[in-house]
Amino acid sequence: MAEAAITASDGLWQQVRSEAQRAADADPVFGKALATAILAHDDFAAALADLIGQRLGSGTAGRTRFTSYSRDAFQGEPDLIETASRDLQAIARRDPAIADLLPPLLHYKGYVALQAWRVSNWLWRHDHRDAALLFQNEASNLLQISIHPAASIGSSVYLDHATGIVIGANVVIGDEVTILQSVSIGRRGELPTRSPRIGRGVYIGGGATILGDINIGDFAKIGAGTVVTGDVPAGCTAIGNPARLTNCPKPASAA
Repeated sequence: MAEAAITASDGLWQQVRSEAQRAADADPVFGKALATAILAHDDFAAALADLIGQRLGSGTAGRTRFTSYSRDAFQGEPDLIETASRDLQAIARRDPAIADLLPPLLHYKGYVALQAWRVSNWLWRHDHRDAALLFQNEASNLLQISIHPAASIGSSVYLDHATGIVIGANVVIGDEVTILQSVSIGRRGELPTRSPRIGRGVYIGGGATILGDINIGDFAKIGAGTVVTGDVPAGCTAIGNPARLTNCPKPASAA
């Protein structure tokens, strides 16, 4: 498993470096920034750790601290880099405005916030709770995205635009989920375990709110501004406040 992850991330890293070198050759001024952010690093893990440090850290000491935590996480759990690779590739597949990997890596705050959360989740699981919450706090302050370290998020996830996203503790989000800006997902009531579970391939439109001990089925769609407090079956679309279901798949006819 580890060997496969390294192979996949190495391939992505070579593509990112090639894109960065072409961009640097075309624009020497921008090339100076690329030399620091991409071309000076030996692998994707080092570049991503440095990017997280640059975006979350204040001053040299702050940047060093966040970069160091990120490197520790990536070394301690190499599959985090494979997951980060899948997240980046998911943006290139789903965002019609881009075709390359370098722009979302450098400029999409939803991407770096998600990878910072992956570090915070690693810290949380290894009983570095204060450091994990520091990551959450700084991502909230600087990127306007707050994801609790105790949440669970799959791979190939895309936080599109991302400003104002709030994901609470114990929320479970599956693979291939797309979440737009100003979305809130969290518990309803005081018990922390009563948090939503979001299935694979779900699309959550801007301004949606999903609350409580509920399931959002695979490949469901949540419309913009929808308030969901009950289950949404797989493949259905939920719209409105309160949410109502539409476009649900027809049950298979009996043989």
